[in-house]
Amino acid sequence: QVQLVESGGGLVQAGGSLRLSCAASGPINRYSMAWFRQASGTEREIVGRVSWSSGGAYYADSVKGRFTISRDNAENTVALLMNSLKPEDTAVYYCAAKTGRSSSYATSYNFWGQGTQVTVSS
Repeated sequence: QVQLVESGGGLVQAGGSLRLSCAASGPINRYSMAWFRQASGTEREIVGRVSWSSGGAYYADSVKGRFTISRDNAENTVALLMNSLKPEDTAVYYCAAKTGRSSSYATSYNFWGQGTQVTVSS
């Protein structure tokens, strides 16, 4: 029921920062939100997620301490703040939404954006 559009990707040097944004077509207060990423030739993996109810966040070990998810229900947006970027962070980043509790499994999400490319050079 909701459409998602990611933006903010681009090329950045290792150690740099990027802020990705996910704009929803409508209210997201009833959805748990997540960011996934998929590097070339790999499976889609969880980056981070935030609950629709508690707002509690989860981050993959690979990005914990460097990335932060923030949601603004009033603006119908979810951001992914990425700091201390590494070449291994290079991937297409996707915003996703689902009803109910948040999940780290891509197959459990109902709605997806088209993705935005993040490339980190060494």
